[in-house]
Amino acid sequence: MSTIAKPEIISNYQTHDKDTGSSEVQVALLTARINHLTEHLRTHRKDFHSRRGLLQMASRRRKLLDYLKRHNLPKYNELLQKLSLRK
Repeated sequence: MSTIAKPEIISNYQTHDKDTGSSEVQVALLTARINHLTEHLRTHRKDFHSRRGLLQMASRRRKLLDYLKRHNLPKYNELLQKLSLRK
């Protein structure tokens, strides 16, 4: 993920000016990295080390989404719509 995209993602999903670590921001950043790595793995099918990293990022995103679902269901549903994630 380029450094140009990261500030844009943070500014789109932050809840206040200095928010860089809320669950919504973390999920959005992980989603961007997962999408980028998925494209990489389409061309480099045998890159198993990157595949392992992808699985770790996906499980971290799942845990953050579960936390968000437990604590703030409307934000969870809104985030799923914005990021066009299933479930």
